[in-house]
Amino acid sequence: MDALEAIATRRTIGRLVEPAPDEAALDKAFAAAICAPDHKRLRPWRFLVVSGAARQAFGALLAQSLRRRKPDASDDDLAREAGKALRAPMIVVSIARVRADAGIPEIEQMLAAGAATQNLMLALHAQGYGTAWKTGAASYDPAVGAALGLAADERIVGFVYMGSVAAQPPAAPPADPRAFVSTWTAAR
Repeated sequence: MDALEAIATRRTIGRLVEPAPDEAALDKAFAAAICAPDHKRLRPWRFLVVSGAARQAFGALLAQSLRRRKPDASDDDLAREAGKALRAPMIVVSIARVRADAGIPEIEQMLAAGAATQNLMLALHAQGYGTAWKTGAASYDPAVGAALGLAADERIVGFVYMGSVAAQPPAAPPADPRAFVSTWTAAR
């Protein structure tokens, strides 16, 4: 699949099943991720793979985060939150490492980490796997970051759920790309 086809056909996949990407597919995807643009080649990102039994521990972490944010959450709500970790056979936590001393604005480092995440997802799609980029309140919870081993200068960019595609999602609604483009002229 060429790059334009991968970009045009990538979709968020709601139902992901086994098998998860194997080591060779992950290696290719991570190699694509590190090619993302960033100033000074800081590579202000890293990835944390959650698979197998670790997904249940990750789900418990999500439920604990919900309980802290909403102490009156029902047992059903907590179970639903914990179950999010089992929506796919593998989850990759995308993490931005923001270096305040690098002379590059934080927003640019965060955007670079986002670009790396997109490259990761496109590379997996090109290899026949599906992905879904999720965030939510847990991704901004400092206790979740601490439990995942994030340093003080790191932020969760997202949880990338990945696996094999159980069913193709509907095509994206058509949009005219020119509706998002304008031309600036200096003359006014």
